[in-house]
Amino acid sequence: MFVRRKPNKSGKISVQVILKRGGKSKVLRSFGTGRTEQELLRLEEQARSFIVRQQGFCGELFEDREDALFSDFIATFSNEQIRVIGPELIFGALYDKIGYNAISIEMFRHLIISRLFSPGSKLKTIDYLERYQGVIYSIDRIYRFLDTLCFKKEGKRQDDKKKTAIKEQVEKITFEHTQKVLKGKISVAFYDMTTLYFEASDEDDLRKTGFSKDGKHHCPQIFLGLLVAAEGNPIGYEIFEGNILEGDTFIPVLENLANKFSLGKPVVVADSGLLSEKNRKALEKNGYKYILGARIKNEKEILKQQILALNLQNGQTAVLKKEDKTRLILSQSENRAKKDRYNREKGLLRLQKRIQSGKLTKSSINNRGYNRFLKLEGEIRIFIDGEKYVVNAAWDGLKGYVTNTRLSAAKVIENYGNLRYIERAFRMNKTDLRIRPVYHHLRNRIEGHICICFTAYTVLLELERMLKKAKSDITVKRAQEPTKNMYQLTYRLPKSGSFRTKILNMDAEQQQLYDMVGRWVAAK
Repeated sequence: MFVRRKPNKSGKISVQVILKRGGKSKVLRSFGTGRTEQELLRLEEQARSFIVRQQGFCGELFEDREDALFSDFIATFSNEQIRVIGPELIFGALYDKIGYNAISIEMFRHLIISRLFSPGSKLKTIDYLERYQGVIYSIDRIYRFLDTLCFKKEGKRQDDKKKTAIKEQVEKITFEHTQKVLKGKISVAFYDMTTLYFEASDEDDLRKTGFSKDGKHHCPQIFLGLLVAAEGNPIGYEIFEGNILEGDTFIPVLENLANKFSLGKPVVVADSGLLSEKNRKALEKNGYKYILGARIKNEKEILKQQILALNLQNGQTAVLKKEDKTRLILSQSENRAKKDRYNREKGLLRLQKRIQSGKLTKSSINNRGYNRFLKLEGEIRIFIDGEKYVVNAAWDGLKGYVTNTRLSAAKVIENYGNLRYIERAFRMNKTDLRIRPVYHHLRNRIEGHICICFTAYTVLLELERMLKKAKSDITVKRAQEPTKNMYQLTYRLPKSGSFRTKILNMDAEQQQLYDMVGRWVAAK
């Protein structure tokens, strides 16, 4: 037996196995036709495998015919017929349940699911889509899509002008989903900001150097303001120039989102970085109740004396009325006190080393951080003011909250503690979804990138909610891993020529995750 290539009149080449006996040649089996060398080599490999099997049948050419046919069928499979299906089965199903499938643009879906499966640069996204999904996009096509993702398409036709930016659709779907999760009422909203840095060193009208929460002070950055409801369910976001004052973003984001949606007047919770007289007055003017972190060490002297005179112990709380008719809620925690002491002692050691090195100058005497413990003697000697150091220790473990609500002290503290959900939202975006560093430099593309991450975060949160409701021991981080080797096979039936698909058998963890998603999506 041997393999033969036979040219056809159509221009294609047949690959056959020939059996030669008694000087006569017989076509034992034909394996199809091909044009390219790659196709022909694949067919020849199938033919050679067939010959090896037949020669191993101890002279009985068609012994175990059924097994031979099955082996021949398996030999026709190639890598092109197998693709990773896990991201679509898990993330795609949750994407649809939230309602994002109402956005008919296929590229948007691909970019969201690839961000959840394998977060990285847009070049890595292209590689993932081609390698695992058989979807081919050029980098220019993705960039053109990002340019229009957050902005309405303008055109000469009236229909073009009516088209809505995808970001607006995303925000509407996300807000409606949050309302559904919270059963229609958003009673408390949490606001915070973070910085997103860029690898490029040049600035423009959006990317500015400023105080970086990532410690990348030399990199241009932007501010991302995020408003979420209970348990981190997203309401909306805005981006700002990298050198803007953090407090100046609070009211614009709140009012913008309130105007977009039927947000009502939830109690607004934010940390002390957003506490300013301007913001408080704006909140009150617009009818908002608020809970803001207080800067108790910056209060008037008479109020500071009242705070220290309370001598609060671990777990105790107190309420003081302020002149502006708001209330100052105070709490004391021994765990917080230990952390305050540790940080202060660590800061003191750093100051001592700088003093010994002679690097401190007169300009170092200020109220920033632990520099407030420094004192200038004469014009040349800088030393640590021990009295200030001791006085500062009296504040260890104390935390304050300013509110114009009628909530109890316990409820005020509980609501403020729920700011951890927005901190976790930033952490998930920065670690699980790798929202930064940002590699784009055009504003449209920057906003498009953030919109993709915002959408992916909502899907990730839905996954977490599903796992929590199911009381599963699978974490969100762990749930992402099994999707990477869940496969689907596409094959062609030899007789009818029709195509079929089959999800390959999963391991126990994959099956558990797949079943959970199926039940979750089916539930009302």
